[in-house]
Amino acid sequence: MVLETPDGSGFSAGDPVAGIVRRPDPVPCEPCSHGEWDFCRDRQYTERGIKGRNGYGAERWRIEPDYAIRLAPGLGAYRVLLEPASVLAKAWEQTDRIFHRATWKPEVVLMTGAGPIGLLAALLGIQRGLEAHVLDLHDKGPKPDLVDDLGATFHAGDVQDIELEPDVVIECTGAGPLVFSLTSVVGPNSVICLAGISSGSRKIPLGLDELNKEMVLENLVVFGSVNAGRRNYQQAADALAKADRSRLERLITRRVPMDEYTDALHKTPDDVKVVVDLRA
Repeated sequence: MVLETPDGSGFSAGDPVAGIVRRPDPVPCEPCSHGEWDFCRDRQYTERGIKGRNGYGAERWRIEPDYAIRLAPGLGAYRVLLEPASVLAKAWEQTDRIFHRATWKPEVVLMTGAGPIGLLAALLGIQRGLEAHVLDLHDKGPKPDLVDDLGATFHAGDVQDIELEPDVVIECTGAGPLVFSLTSVVGPNSVICLAGISSGSRKIPLGLDELNKEMVLENLVVFGSVNAGRRNYQQAADALAKADRSRLERLITRRVPMDEYTDALHKTPDDVKVVVDLRA
Protein backbone atom coordinates (compact mmCIF):
# COMPACT_ATOMS: atom_id res chain seq x y z
CA MET A 1 0.00 0.00 0.00
CA VAL A 2 1.44 3.38 -1.03
CA LEU A 3 2.20 5.67 1.92
CA GLU A 4 3.71 8.62 0.08
CA THR A 5 4.50 9.47 -3.51
CA PRO A 6 6.13 12.33 -5.46
CA ASP A 7 4.07 14.63 -7.65
CA GLY A 8 3.56 13.32 -11.16
CA SER A 9 4.24 9.71 -10.29
CA GLY A 10 0.79 8.52 -11.34
CA PHE A 11 0.19 6.98 -7.91
CA SER A 12 -1.64 8.20 -4.83
CA ALA A 13 -1.42 7.38 -1.15
CA GLY A 14 -3.51 4.28 -0.45
CA ASP A 15 -2.96 2.66 -3.85
CA PRO A 16 -2.26 -1.08 -3.58
CA VAL A 17 0.93 -1.81 -5.53
CA ALA A 18 3.51 -4.51 -6.12
CA GLY A 19 7.11 -4.05 -7.17
CA ILE A 20 8.76 -5.34 -10.33
CA VAL A 21 11.73 -7.60 -9.61
CA ARG A 22 14.23 -7.04 -12.44
CA ARG A 23 16.12 -3.84 -13.29
CA PRO A 24 17.94 -3.11 -16.58
CA ASP A 25 21.70 -3.30 -16.81
CA PRO A 26 23.55 0.02 -16.37
CA VAL A 27 25.04 0.12 -19.88
CA PRO A 28 22.28 -0.62 -21.09
CA CYS A 29 22.02 -3.25 -23.83
CA GLU A 30 19.49 -2.66 -26.61
CA PRO A 31 16.58 -4.62 -25.07
CA CYS A 32 17.12 -2.99 -21.66
CA SER A 33 17.20 0.46 -23.28
CA HIS A 34 13.69 -0.23 -24.61
CA GLY A 35 12.30 -1.45 -21.28
CA GLU A 36 12.70 -5.13 -22.22
CA TRP A 37 15.02 -6.06 -19.33
CA ASP A 38 13.61 -9.60 -19.39
CA PHE A 39 15.46 -9.99 -22.72
CA CYS A 40 18.75 -8.53 -21.41
CA ARG A 41 21.62 -9.59 -23.67
CA ASP A 42 24.71 -8.85 -21.58
CA ARG A 43 23.42 -10.45 -18.33
CA GLN A 44 24.24 -7.35 -16.27
CA TYR A 45 20.67 -6.90 -15.04
CA THR A 46 19.90 -6.91 -11.32
CA GLU A 47 16.91 -8.39 -9.51
CA ARG A 48 15.46 -7.47 -6.15
CA GLY A 49 15.91 -10.34 -3.76
CA ILE A 50 17.70 -12.47 -6.37
CA LYS A 51 20.70 -10.74 -7.90
CA GLY A 52 22.51 -7.63 -6.69
CA ARG A 53 19.60 -5.91 -4.90
CA ASN A 54 17.71 -6.31 -1.66
CA GLY A 55 14.29 -7.89 -1.98
CA TYR A 56 10.84 -6.76 -0.88
CA GLY A 57 10.82 -8.71 2.40
CA ALA A 58 10.31 -5.65 4.60
CA GLU A 59 7.39 -3.86 6.21
CA ARG A 60 8.24 -0.71 4.22
CA TRP A 61 10.32 -0.13 1.11
CA ARG A 62 10.83 2.56 -1.50
CA ILE A 63 10.59 2.02 -5.22
CA GLU A 64 10.85 4.06 -8.39
CA PRO A 65 7.35 4.67 -9.85
CA ASP A 66 8.39 3.05 -13.15
CA TYR A 67 8.81 -0.27 -11.32
CA ALA A 68 5.54 -0.24 -9.39
CA ILE A 69 2.35 -1.91 -10.63
CA ARG A 70 -1.07 -0.82 -9.39
CA LEU A 71 -3.32 -3.70 -8.36
CA ALA A 72 -7.07 -4.07 -8.08
CA PRO A 73 -8.19 -2.81 -4.64
CA GLY A 74 -10.02 -6.04 -3.81
CA LEU A 75 -7.07 -8.31 -4.50
CA GLY A 76 -5.82 -8.03 -0.93
CA ALA A 77 -3.22 -10.54 0.20
CA TYR A 78 -3.33 -12.32 -3.17
CA ARG A 79 -1.15 -9.58 -4.68
CA VAL A 80 1.73 -11.89 -3.65
CA LEU A 81 0.79 -13.95 -6.72
CA LEU A 82 1.59 -11.09 -9.11
CA GLU A 83 5.28 -11.87 -9.68
CA PRO A 84 4.84 -15.58 -10.52
CA ALA A 85 1.76 -14.72 -12.58
CA SER A 86 3.83 -12.17 -14.54
CA VAL A 87 6.25 -14.93 -15.57
CA LEU A 88 3.33 -16.92 -16.96
CA ALA A 89 1.84 -13.84 -18.60
CA LYS A 90 5.09 -13.46 -20.55
CA ALA A 91 5.14 -17.17 -21.41
CA TRP A 92 1.61 -16.93 -22.76
CA GLU A 93 2.31 -13.68 -24.62
CA GLN A 94 5.25 -15.25 -26.43
CA THR A 95 3.23 -18.40 -27.14
CA ASP A 96 0.39 -16.31 -28.59
CA ARG A 97 2.84 -14.48 -30.83
CA ILE A 98 4.17 -17.73 -32.27
CA PHE A 99 0.66 -18.83 -33.17
CA HIS A 100 0.29 -15.72 -35.32
CA ARG A 101 2.41 -17.55 -37.90
CA ALA A 102 -0.76 -19.34 -39.10
CA THR A 103 -4.52 -18.87 -39.19
CA TRP A 104 -5.05 -22.04 -37.13
CA LYS A 105 -5.54 -21.42 -33.42
CA PRO A 106 -4.89 -23.76 -30.47
CA GLU A 107 -7.68 -25.39 -28.49
CA VAL A 108 -6.01 -27.70 -25.95
CA VAL A 109 -3.25 -26.75 -23.50
CA LEU A 110 -1.29 -28.96 -21.12
CA MET A 111 0.57 -27.68 -18.06
CA THR A 112 3.23 -30.03 -16.71
CA GLY A 113 3.58 -29.54 -12.97
CA ALA A 114 0.74 -28.69 -10.58
CA GLY A 115 2.65 -26.30 -8.37
CA PRO A 116 1.84 -22.57 -8.23
CA ILE A 117 3.46 -21.92 -11.62
CA GLY A 118 1.50 -24.69 -13.33
CA LEU A 119 -1.76 -23.63 -11.68
CA LEU A 120 -1.28 -19.98 -12.66
CA ALA A 121 -0.45 -21.08 -16.20
CA ALA A 122 -3.72 -23.02 -16.22
CA LEU A 123 -5.62 -19.97 -14.97
CA LEU A 124 -4.31 -17.84 -17.82
CA GLY A 125 -5.00 -20.60 -20.35
CA ILE A 126 -8.59 -20.94 -19.17
CA GLN A 127 -9.04 -17.18 -19.38
CA ARG A 128 -8.05 -17.53 -23.05
CA GLY A 129 -10.90 -19.98 -23.56
CA LEU A 130 -8.69 -23.06 -23.95
CA GLU A 131 -9.37 -26.59 -22.77
CA ALA A 132 -6.83 -26.91 -19.97
CA HIS A 133 -5.14 -30.02 -18.58
CA VAL A 134 -2.57 -30.23 -15.75
CA LEU A 135 -0.16 -33.14 -15.29
CA ASP A 136 1.66 -33.96 -12.06
CA LEU A 137 3.63 -36.97 -10.90
CA HIS A 138 1.26 -37.76 -8.02
CA ASP A 139 -2.42 -37.38 -7.24
CA LYS A 140 -2.00 -36.97 -3.48
CA GLY A 141 -2.68 -33.79 -1.52
CA PRO A 142 -4.77 -30.78 -2.61
CA LYS A 143 -3.54 -30.48 -6.21
CA PRO A 144 -6.27 -32.52 -7.97
CA ASP A 145 -9.01 -30.49 -6.27
CA LEU A 146 -7.24 -27.20 -6.99
CA VAL A 147 -6.97 -28.08 -10.68
CA ASP A 148 -10.63 -29.08 -10.80
CA ASP A 149 -11.61 -25.87 -9.00
CA LEU A 150 -9.84 -23.83 -11.68
CA GLY A 151 -11.88 -25.57 -14.37
CA ALA A 152 -9.06 -27.76 -15.72
CA THR A 153 -8.58 -31.54 -15.88
CA PHE A 154 -6.01 -33.20 -13.62
CA HIS A 155 -3.76 -36.07 -14.71
CA ALA A 156 -1.14 -37.99 -12.75
CA GLY A 157 1.73 -40.14 -13.97
CA ASP A 158 3.60 -40.35 -17.26
CA VAL A 159 2.73 -37.92 -20.05
CA GLN A 160 2.86 -40.81 -22.52
CA ASP A 161 -0.07 -42.48 -20.74
CA ILE A 162 -2.67 -39.70 -20.58
CA GLU A 163 -3.91 -40.02 -24.18
CA LEU A 164 -3.83 -36.30 -24.85
CA GLU A 165 -2.56 -34.45 -27.92
CA PRO A 166 -2.14 -30.84 -26.76
CA ASP A 167 -1.65 -27.87 -29.07
CA VAL A 168 0.23 -25.94 -26.38
CA VAL A 169 2.38 -27.12 -23.49
CA ILE A 170 3.54 -24.83 -20.70
CA GLU A 171 6.31 -26.90 -19.08
CA CYS A 172 6.78 -25.87 -15.44
CA THR A 173 8.95 -28.63 -13.92
CA GLY A 174 12.31 -28.26 -15.66
CA ALA A 175 12.61 -32.06 -15.84
CA GLY A 176 14.77 -32.80 -18.87
CA PRO A 177 13.41 -36.26 -19.77
CA LEU A 178 9.85 -34.89 -19.62
CA VAL A 179 10.73 -32.05 -21.99
CA PHE A 180 11.82 -34.48 -24.68
CA SER A 181 8.83 -36.75 -24.06
CA LEU A 182 6.55 -33.82 -24.76
CA THR A 183 7.83 -33.49 -28.32
CA SER A 184 6.34 -36.91 -29.11
CA VAL A 185 2.84 -36.29 -27.67
CA VAL A 186 1.96 -32.81 -28.98
CA GLY A 187 -0.08 -32.28 -32.11
CA PRO A 188 1.08 -30.77 -35.43
CA ASN A 189 2.01 -27.06 -35.42
CA SER A 190 2.19 -27.08 -31.64
CA VAL A 191 4.20 -24.89 -29.27
CA ILE A 192 6.07 -26.01 -26.14
CA CYS A 193 7.06 -23.24 -23.76
CA LEU A 194 9.73 -24.12 -21.21
CA ALA A 195 9.06 -22.09 -18.04
CA GLY A 196 10.67 -24.38 -15.46
CA ILE A 197 14.28 -24.92 -14.38
CA SER A 198 15.68 -27.99 -12.65
CA SER A 199 18.78 -28.18 -10.48
CA GLY A 200 19.30 -31.78 -11.54
CA SER A 201 22.13 -33.08 -13.74
CA ARG A 202 20.69 -36.29 -15.13
CA LYS A 203 22.02 -37.51 -18.46
CA ILE A 204 19.79 -39.43 -20.85
CA PRO A 205 20.43 -40.82 -24.34
CA LEU A 206 18.55 -38.93 -27.05
CA GLY A 207 17.75 -39.72 -30.66
CA LEU A 208 18.59 -36.21 -31.86
CA ASP A 209 18.18 -37.04 -35.56
CA GLU A 210 14.69 -38.37 -34.94
CA LEU A 211 13.85 -35.38 -32.74
CA ASN A 212 15.05 -32.99 -35.45
CA LYS A 213 12.98 -34.80 -38.07
CA GLU A 214 9.87 -34.69 -35.88
CA MET A 215 10.22 -30.98 -35.11
CA VAL A 216 10.71 -30.07 -38.78
CA LEU A 217 7.90 -32.21 -40.21
CA GLU A 218 5.43 -31.19 -37.47
CA ASN A 219 6.22 -27.43 -37.46
CA LEU A 220 7.01 -27.80 -33.76
CA VAL A 221 8.32 -24.84 -31.77
CA VAL A 222 10.13 -25.30 -28.43
CA PHE A 223 11.29 -22.16 -26.66
CA GLY A 224 12.33 -20.96 -23.22
CA SER A 225 10.88 -18.02 -21.30
CA VAL A 226 12.13 -16.33 -18.13
CA ASN A 227 11.23 -13.29 -16.03
CA ALA A 228 8.78 -10.65 -17.30
CA GLY A 229 8.57 -7.11 -18.67
CA ARG A 230 6.42 -4.32 -17.29
CA ARG A 231 3.58 -5.07 -19.71
CA ASN A 232 3.57 -8.69 -18.50
CA TYR A 233 3.17 -7.51 -14.92
CA GLN A 234 0.18 -5.47 -16.04
CA GLN A 235 -1.23 -8.48 -17.92
CA ALA A 236 -0.83 -10.54 -14.75
CA ALA A 237 -2.52 -7.86 -12.65
CA ASP A 238 -5.46 -7.83 -15.06
CA ALA A 239 -5.68 -11.64 -15.01
CA LEU A 240 -5.67 -11.77 -11.20
CA ALA A 241 -8.31 -9.01 -11.06
CA LYS A 242 -10.60 -11.14 -13.27
CA ALA A 243 -10.00 -14.35 -11.32
CA ASP A 244 -12.39 -15.70 -8.71
CA ARG A 245 -11.03 -14.70 -5.30
CA SER A 246 -11.93 -18.04 -3.71
CA ARG A 247 -9.79 -19.81 -6.32
CA LEU A 248 -6.83 -17.55 -5.65
CA GLU A 249 -7.25 -18.14 -1.94
CA ARG A 250 -6.88 -21.88 -2.36
CA LEU A 251 -3.58 -21.48 -4.22
CA ILE A 252 -1.98 -20.19 -1.01
CA THR A 253 -1.97 -23.26 1.18
CA ARG A 254 0.12 -21.94 4.08
CA ARG A 255 1.29 -18.65 5.59
CA VAL A 256 4.19 -18.31 8.02
CA PRO A 257 5.22 -15.24 10.06
CA MET A 258 8.47 -13.44 9.29
CA ASP A 259 10.27 -14.76 12.37
CA GLU A 260 9.58 -18.32 11.17
CA TYR A 261 10.41 -17.73 7.51
CA THR A 262 12.68 -20.78 7.32
CA ASP A 263 9.58 -22.96 7.73
CA ALA A 264 8.43 -21.77 4.30
CA LEU A 265 11.47 -23.50 2.76
CA HIS A 266 10.32 -26.91 3.96
CA LYS A 267 7.23 -27.88 2.03
CA THR A 268 4.84 -30.60 3.10
CA PRO A 269 2.80 -32.84 0.76
CA ASP A 270 -0.16 -30.51 1.33
CA ASP A 271 1.70 -27.35 0.32
CA VAL A 272 1.31 -25.61 -3.02
CA LYS A 273 2.16 -21.94 -2.47
CA VAL A 274 3.70 -20.99 0.90
CA VAL A 275 4.11 -17.28 1.66
CA VAL A 276 5.84 -15.30 4.38
CA ASP A 277 3.29 -12.96 5.96
CA LEU A 278 4.94 -9.76 7.22
CA ARG A 279 1.75 -8.80 9.05
CA ALA A 280 1.80 -11.85 11.32
